Amino acid sequence: MTLIFRDGDQQQIAAHGTTEKAILDQIETFRRGFPFAQLDRPCTPGDGVTVLSPQDAEPLEARYAEAVSAGRVQKVVPASGAASRMFKSLLAVHERADVIDWSQLKTMPQDQDERDFLQFVEGIQHFAFYDALREQLSQQRLCLDTALEQGQYKAILDALLMPSGLNYASLPKALLHFHHDGNQSRTPLEEHLVEASTLVQDRHRAARLHFTVSPDHCELMMAHLEHIRQHYEQTGVRFEVSWSTQKLSTDTIAVDLDNQPFRDREGQLLFRPAGHGALLENLNDLQGDIVLIKNIDNIVPDHLKAPTYTYTRLLGGYLVTLQQQSFAYLERLALGDVTPSELNDIRRFAEDKFSLSLPATFEQRSDQEQAELLFQALHRPLRICGVVPNTGEPGGGPFWVRHADGTTSLQIVETSQVDTSVETQQTILQKSTHFNPVNLVCGVRDFRSQPFDLMRFTDPEAGFISQKSHDGRALKALELPGLWNGAMAKWNTVFVEVPITTFNPVKTVLDLLRPEHQPAPSARLDDG
Repeated sequence: MTLIFRDGDQQQIAAHGTTEKAILDQIETFRRGFPFAQLDRPCTPGDGVTVLSPQDAEPLEARYAEAVSAGRVQKVVPASGAASRMFKSLLAVHERADVIDWSQLKTMPQDQDERDFLQFVEGIQHFAFYDALREQLSQQRLCLDTALEQGQYKAILDALLMPSGLNYASLPKALLHFHHDGNQSRTPLEEHLVEASTLVQDRHRAARLHFTVSPDHCELMMAHLEHIRQHYEQTGVRFEVSWSTQKLSTDTIAVDLDNQPFRDREGQLLFRPAGHGALLENLNDLQGDIVLIKNIDNIVPDHLKAPTYTYTRLLGGYLVTLQQQSFAYLERLALGDVTPSELNDIRRFAEDKFSLSLPATFEQRSDQEQAELLFQALHRPLRICGVVPNTGEPGGGPFWVRHADGTTSLQIVETSQVDTSVETQQTILQKSTHFNPVNLVCGVRDFRSQPFDLMRFTDPEAGFISQKSHDGRALKALELPGLWNGAMAKWNTVFVEVPITTFNPVKTVLDLLRPEHQPAPSARLDDG
């Protein structure tokens, strides 16, 4: 089918920071599709998943502390998502509020949305935003308790979700009240400041954080930071916070079901954000050294932070340990004078520590060729990924993936990347024992302390195509390889088991009622 561009398309493409060739390449990807990942086996303890021993703790924490003190470590938090998904059920109830028989709601809920709403109402006093909601209603001369008793639920939802109220459905997750300790409420942004003050504060008392944010939320985030900064810097820590937005140039073209460019009601091409994989450019621009990556909503109150602190230090210390040995070997390989015995040591390190799979012909090659292959294998960014025991959460997991040349590598693979119609692949997927909670410690500088060009270590074939809609019409959307999936596919990867207590995401507002997001028992008693 002939592709049809119209007058004005070129100007729109250029204004988006991309090129006509890039758009044509994307459309060809829609037509061709992405190949499925070929799972070889799940990563398990001792076979792709490292389990650290208690004896490792002290030296690893010491190495991490040394790196932090030297100012090598910063925290990166993807925080561009709006909270609308958190309130999906409440928004659905709000949308049909005028036709709901509120008097019968408790005895005859019609669907899961209404059951979720009832759970929300029953637990409303336990949300950290309860006081803010009560104050918002009081400004409208309404009492929250009275509104609950009289079933004025639409007014409550208006006050919580709508722009005339707290506007929670449109704010970023980073700015919602998540936790309450009996004295004050905290947002996720505040919780990440608290974590950073403990985990990345250097010897000069500086703690560096970088948030990726939506352009629509940037001013709100910065205003919130300035409002609360002084409170959290009372201990002497100084926060160095930077921000970036997903680049327009990383957006991808949407197409219709015939793979022609999708056009909106005004006839304009439709571009869409290409998923969190687009944030690789933001990470690349930072030119950091050691980077902790953790999602905005995976945080807990202070009384539950200890396991997160412990295991982040262990992951960081393990990265520094592996870097030190890897860098020493790279120095030797770069000098070009490596004995066969040393080559064997380096090979064993690459295979044992990074699970690297060398070509079948490796042993038949000359010493110089072997040295070049080992240099290429080690001279890559490094990521240590904390993985938790699989509890059925949706998302990616650690697998051995087989490539066309017969080699294997460790990858985080999403279900959408697997051809589940193939029985053997489905079986491997079902045998997965661990889950990716997005708890990464990344080394993004080389053995000469130069920043890697991270764009060189991606697998462009690891993206995926999804079906969406716009203005009531179906379309196909193209997502770039995910940040911790294909975007890091050619990094050296180590999976380390961490406890499930370090994984506490908030995907729906009801997750905030879980014990891990509630105050400590003593705080609850004091508050009551």
